[in-house]
Amino acid sequence: MPRHADPKARSALIASARAEFAKRGVKGARISDITAASGLSKGAFYLHFPSKESLFAALVQRFLEELERLATERISRMECFRADHGMPGPGDVATRSERYRAFLRLEAALDVEMLELMWEQRELVTALIVGSQGTAFESVMWDVVDREVDRIAREFHHLRGEQPDTPDVDPSLFGSFVVGTYLLLARRMGRLTQKPDLAAWAVGLQRLMHEGSLPREPVPPAVAYARPSSPPSTRRRHARAANPHRPPRKRP
Repeated sequence: MPRHADPKARSALIASARAEFAKRGVKGARISDITAASGLSKGAFYLHFPSKESLFAALVQRFLEELERLATERISRMECFRADHGMPGPGDVATRSERYRAFLRLEAALDVEMLELMWEQRELVTALIVGSQGTAFESVMWDVVDREVDRIAREFHHLRGEQPDTPDVDPSLFGSFVVGTYLLLARRMGRLTQKPDLAAWAVGLQRLMHEGSLPREPVPPAVAYARPSSPPSTRRRHARAANPHRPPRKRP
């Protein structure tokens, strides 16, 4: 009678494999370590996957599908926002209008979804970045990076076309800036043991991208709070007025 695959065993193998791939890379990971960590036998492994490479390929495929789903959803929701509200311009940013705040909330919510995926898949992303060299998967992450840079560049170009007074920034440079930032955050996630506040990350990143690093409110210079100094002669006159019985200071 054929042996049926246990879905719980498959999940346990996948969880153990992610950790091994992140720790040792695709080449260095061993099936014996994966099965030992999951408390299963090699026979159980081969019941679900013909090889460790096929397991890794299944993880990569699922990750790419999720990335594509989020990218498609982002484009759809941004188009709906444009149709309903129009895109915020420099005046909206300067006055922090309701349209601009709504735009920031939408962008941040979409970014949280992406960051949540990166957190969930942080071990796989780590393996793709630093543990896939010399395998069939070594270009996967960089293909994703190139595709996302192109997508963001097109979106940026479209936005700039609606707002001709937008500063002249190369769309590909902007796309590289955004994707590079998220790639480094994904790498950082692979080193964390506790989940960060992804919502705060998303809001901070959106403000940096749209407002730069300048403070929101103008800060008066420190000198404005200092008492203005008086010339020495004025200080001496004030001192004599306050103490008329004090003898005048002799000049050297």
